[in-house]
Amino acid sequence: MVKEFDPPFLLKNPHAMTLAAVFWRRSYPSLPASRPRLFTTEPGTQVRADCHWQPDPSSHSTLVLLHGLEGSSESGYMLGSAEKAWLAGFNVLRLNQRNCGGTERLTPTLYHSGLSVDIRTVISELIVRDALPEIFAAGFSMGGNLVLKMAGEWGAGAPAELRAVVAVAPSLDLAACADALSRPENFIYQWHFVRNLRRRMRYKAGLFSDRYPAAEIRPLASVRSVREFDDVITAKFCGFRDAADYYAQSSAKNVVASIARPALVLTAQDDPFVPIESFDFAAFRENPNITFVSPRHGGHCGFVARQGIENGKNREGRFWVESRLVEFCVAHSEMAKAAAAG
Repeated sequence: MVKEFDPPFLLKNPHAMTLAAVFWRRSYPSLPASRPRLFTTEPGTQVRADCHWQPDPSSHSTLVLLHGLEGSSESGYMLGSAEKAWLAGFNVLRLNQRNCGGTERLTPTLYHSGLSVDIRTVISELIVRDALPEIFAAGFSMGGNLVLKMAGEWGAGAPAELRAVVAVAPSLDLAACADALSRPENFIYQWHFVRNLRRRMRYKAGLFSDRYPAAEIRPLASVRSVREFDDVITAKFCGFRDAADYYAQSSAKNVVASIARPALVLTAQDDPFVPIESFDFAAFRENPNITFVSPRHGGHCGFVARQGIENGKNREGRFWVESRLVEFCVAHSEMAKAAAAG
């Protein structure tokens, strides 16, 4: 049973909730310093994880966190979830997607919503090289799509060490999300993503000019939406016919029916650009492994709770979704249960 989300009155507006979570001043005093680690996910491509290891890591469960579009391992929800998981006894890896978190030089390629190979490879290495016995994966927005896609692609063949996954506001229908971003009321999010994507692409082209010649990225100047960016950049350089083909191939909705590990999907009914209508409720109902929780309010990866606002000392109560994420992992961890039993 997932604890009910109780938002403050002033944050029942989805835009206020979304932006409040982004700009809320936070600190993470209980999260120890991280150690960087590089994972080779494809020939010539590495991704960086910022790792928080418990003493004797193999005697603890491990949580791999994955951020959303234009986020990084330093995003507030990544640090907040990491702190809560650390306090619950988990090793935590805050994984950067390709090119994110200042890692553009680690790969000549771009990141996109179909690259479930990266998180799959990271988890496989943690199992084989590190002999970690229990691993959980959680993703936010675009990262949620990737985590669900990975779990669905693995299906019943998922390694036994992968115990459960969590997806917060997953963009599992990419076309619907791109269309929602183009609504007039969502102009601030569209502007934010397009500005950052254009800036990153120009920087990337400067690093790998042979791969991204000036003539090939010139259409970038006229891009005004995420769908347009995916048409002229993502599809062109990542092997898709166009944005529609990219969305069709990369959306996790195609494989959620095959998920064979416990999965928690948390999304708000008022999410501005992950429309609640985009979820295939039949697929969720028919797969007994999926727990689907959809509070009326919450915005996009927001879920700032009233309890936390009333009591500044209540760190658990303020950022509701982070606590629910960790609770779900603890509930499916045999190591956590054994530790609690003494």
